[in-house]
Amino acid sequence: MLDCEHIHYAVGSKSILNDVSLAVSAGEVVALCGPNGAGKSTLLRVASGEIQPNQGTVGLFERALPEWKPRALAQARAKLSQESHLTFSFRVREVVEMGRFPHETVSVDDDIIDDCMKQVGICDLENRDYTTLSGGEKQRVHMARVLAQLTDQHSKPKLLLLDEPTSALDLHHQEVALSLAHRLCRERSYGVLVVLHDLNLAAAWADRVVLLKDGVVQKEGSPDRVLTEAVLHSVYGVDVVIVPHPTTGRPIITSGR
Repeated sequence: MLDCEHIHYAVGSKSILNDVSLAVSAGEVVALCGPNGAGKSTLLRVASGEIQPNQGTVGLFERALPEWKPRALAQARAKLSQESHLTFSFRVREVVEMGRFPHETVSVDDDIIDDCMKQVGICDLENRDYTTLSGGEKQRVHMARVLAQLTDQHSKPKLLLLDEPTSALDLHHQEVALSLAHRLCRERSYGVLVVLHDLNLAAAWADRVVLLKDGVVQKEGSPDRVLTEAVLHSVYGVDVVIVPHPTTGRPIITSGR
């Protein structure tokens, strides 16, 4: 689905990404983790086509991103940014409606918008002024918007890129957001690449974890192979204790102090 090969990206003399290769398959949740400044959000921007790498290639469904027409690309992949700046007094429903811009499906748009708002739990906010919402509420509105962007009447796989989607959310809505992404993978064969700082969320929901540090991939694989005490000490420089979750068996990371 998504193939990033030998990506190099620099700003002036500062290297941000150094020979990074990454793939995401349909039906897979890949968590991109690492310290601040590791290059996670930059890699997501490269993967979306928002910025061009200095070297390397990005392909989506075996076609290089520059070969895609903008409308077709918008229907095949969507990106939820860490911060979405919107200062006009749109109603919440109008913001979600913006996700339908790449489509010409007026007859079903209302149903799709209703369903996307329901999935993220914002139906009660439908007529609220977007600018009056809390940070977490705004993030959920934009989650509904990107879902509306990808929804169509076909069963083709899609790529969903999420940049720290849980950063402004409470515990309940963190679970709602990531369980929704996980369900879209399983039920609609979406591929999801999600930037997460919370390693326990990555351990709970990801099929694969990619650890970045200083713009280089340090380790990738299943959560139990990547999220180990030795690897995390090497990447983050802190001591942790790993214990298995009593129900799922997935790793739980706690401070070593």
